[in-house]
Amino acid sequence: MSQATATAADSAGDSSAERSGSSAAGSDFAPLLRAVKGQGLLERRTDRYVISIAANLVALGGVITAFVLLGDTWWSLLLALPLAVLWTRTAFVAHDAGHSQITGDRRANRLIGLVHANLLLGMNEAWWNDKHVRHHANPNHVDKDPDVGVGALVWTQKQAAQREGFARWLTRNQARLFFPMLLLEGIALKIYGFQFLRRQPARERAVSALLMTAHLALYAALLLTTLSPGKAVVFALLLHALFGLHLGMAFAPNHKGMEMPDPDGDRWGHLQRQVLTSRNVRGAILTDWFLGGLNYQIEHHLFPSMPRPHLRLAQPLVKAHCKSIGMPYAETGLVESYRQALAHMHEVGEPLR
Repeated sequence: MSQATATAADSAGDSSAERSGSSAAGSDFAPLLRAVKGQGLLERRTDRYVISIAANLVALGGVITAFVLLGDTWWSLLLALPLAVLWTRTAFVAHDAGHSQITGDRRANRLIGLVHANLLLGMNEAWWNDKHVRHHANPNHVDKDPDVGVGALVWTQKQAAQREGFARWLTRNQARLFFPMLLLEGIALKIYGFQFLRRQPARERAVSALLMTAHLALYAALLLTTLSPGKAVVFALLLHALFGLHLGMAFAPNHKGMEMPDPDGDRWGHLQRQVLTSRNVRGAILTDWFLGGLNYQIEHHLFPSMPRPHLRLAQPLVKAHCKSIGMPYAETGLVESYRQALAHMHEVGEPLR
């Protein structure tokens, strides 16, 4: 599955963009693609990634060392916050590897993904890539995008109308429960990864399972040899809660509350499909860091394999192109992006209240 997923990820990047841009003479996307290529923004920045990955690993090692040196004390809980932040940086690296942003070598990208996702985080990179590639191909499409499928939350009033029992109550209150529910996301990611193993070919399933099991074993050994069992459980729950919250806050502003293509309507072209369903978040260096560069969501969706450091450089080109053809380009502040996403969730649950 990972091999196929990696191939799909490649096809969702430059190759897909090129096909979309050249499928019809004079398409809306083709001039933008030429401009971006002309500035070298699709070229890999492996050197930049080597530095950032090394810095993240050193920081992880520093926090773990401090954790061990502190020993069996409740003060160790203070380290859950920096560790959750570094885990989120680690997830961003795995995300970029899945998009082949780091290097042009598919096997190297997969190895980076396996180390950062499966070993360091205990989540299955094959599950994430399978889900994420389908999201990129058809963002916000209720029949094709797994991110807007029916789950704990729903994203259309048609989905909401089919809810019963506890799920109906959850949908009525999903806007106010959204951020609290993110506290469970860190644990859920591990569970989804293990559930996905059955869908992987035997050899890849063995590699994925070995690395995720190694993560759990090493993680448990670290906690239980440093803290008492009670403190270890509290630390693990706090770390996963903060990790899920941070990761969810990075992904939540991207599409929720944006256009959702009509499954029975006309098929949108690549530019329309990616721009109208995505939202950028304005900000400076701190925002870029906190959101892992995903605040340039429009540019990321148009060019999935573009290295993260180049997304902000591509933004002026994309904004100018959208303006020239009269296409809306959604951009807002961080707080407003959350407000819009929550407002959409509230509206979806409105008929049930």
